[in-house]
Amino acid sequence: MEKDLIIDVNSTEVSIALLENRRLIELNKEKNNGRYSVGDVYLGKVKRIMPALNAAFVDIGDEKDAFIHYLDLGFNFKALDYFTKQVSNSRNHLHLFSGIRLGEILEKEGKIADVLKPGQTIVTQIVKEPISTKGSRLTAELSLAGRNMVLIPFSDKVSISQKIASKEEKNRLERLIYSILPKNYGVIVRTAAEGKKAAVLDAELKSLVKKWEDSWVKIARGNAPSLLFTENSRTTTILRDLLNESFSNIHVNDETVYNEIREYISLISPEHEKIVKYYKGNVPIFDNFDVSKQIRGAFGRVVPIKQGAYLVIEHTEALHVIDVNSGIRAKNGSDQEQNATDVNMNAAEEIARQLRLRDMGGIIIVDFIDMDMNDNKVKLYKHMQSLMESDRAKHNILPITKFGLMQITRQRVRPATEINTSENCPVCNGTGKIGSTILVADNIERELAYYVFDKKIKKLTLKVNPILYAFLTKGLWSLRAKLAFKYKCSFKVVSSSDNSLLELSWYDASGEKIAD
Repeated sequence: MEKDLIIDVNSTEVSIALLENRRLIELNKEKNNGRYSVGDVYLGKVKRIMPALNAAFVDIGDEKDAFIHYLDLGFNFKALDYFTKQVSNSRNHLHLFSGIRLGEILEKEGKIADVLKPGQTIVTQIVKEPISTKGSRLTAELSLAGRNMVLIPFSDKVSISQKIASKEEKNRLERLIYSILPKNYGVIVRTAAEGKKAAVLDAELKSLVKKWEDSWVKIARGNAPSLLFTENSRTTTILRDLLNESFSNIHVNDETVYNEIREYISLISPEHEKIVKYYKGNVPIFDNFDVSKQIRGAFGRVVPIKQGAYLVIEHTEALHVIDVNSGIRAKNGSDQEQNATDVNMNAAEEIARQLRLRDMGGIIIVDFIDMDMNDNKVKLYKHMQSLMESDRAKHNILPITKFGLMQITRQRVRPATEINTSENCPVCNGTGKIGSTILVADNIERELAYYVFDKKIKKLTLKVNPILYAFLTKGLWSLRAKLAFKYKCSFKVVSSSDNSLLELSWYDASGEKIAD
């Protein structure tokens, strides 16, 4: 499968479109407004303890206080807490970190009031962005994700991805990582590390360790709340998670971001550096690769699918609802069951795409067209499972209920992407109402009188929509003829499909448009 990444950089945001076989699959927008993002690490200050929830609210500088549960502190929180408190008193931060003993773990059934106090500083990481009225969700189990590995401070274990099938490769990677791993660090080796050379893994490990060690000076200052370091930009995060042999091109229209991406790829996957291309065309990059058109067609409330069927997507505070409609597709065919199955199977493909495209999370309810045969329901359920396999977000799909509903839960770490693709009607200005025909006729007569008497123009041409043209010219003694006779002028009406329903365009004898 051919994958292209199109990156549009402007002054306010970076838009990133992922295309699979030139079809838009994911769209991410990274605004340049200091937004709180998943993976960012903060030095926060505990605001208040909530014993009933066994949780605490933490000030990380956002308008809404962030939330951390006792179970999100992690088994090695005592080591992290000790380091946070002692780092300001130590001149040799590296000696302090490497000398910490990791044996004392946090009790699983403990109480947060025994661990945290109001006013205490705490190093935390965002795992879920602010959504609606809720603040960020935090964890104290820090992790620094790279392309081939995830670095975990205050740990001493190396775990290998279960997706690496070869036992010999697992053993090789485990021995290699242990041989280069500094003290008090743990690592989760990702699937992408399979077959990678020692030099590539060592370089990435050192870069992740450096990012964590560079934050120690900020922790020592104790200026909470403050940002210690950020996750990679959305662009490099997507590259980190998705980059593989099937990636064919990465097009970017900004030279600075182009150089940043090349440098990042040279670190995580040198063999892919040549696929990064700097776009210099005059046409906007999203227009050139047909992304803008696909956005307009995919983000509306009604989304068309194959053979006249369509989806209706509604967003609420608690959940997302997707209704499948057969539309103009024949409903009275010889096999109604097969017709419903075909529509549902096509709808499932578009639904799987929409979940990724809009990054919809939480609870999603899909109302499929009713099917009577259980075999078809099972077939649809398995089809949806296979379509969702490529979705990087954690998800769970339940079988279709007797009411024809499918329930999907999908990891919700940031608000769903919503793009308004509608425009106000130029005639009614979004009210849904237009003036009566009597008022339209009065308006035309008033403007005609103004041009004849005030502007002294005796020969006029009026271009109007074909529907209004028919209204003005019907019959032998038409409204056009009456107005021409009444105002003693040459008055011609021309039909123009370029005009909206009630749009009036006046021209003089030379064919020049008369300014308003």
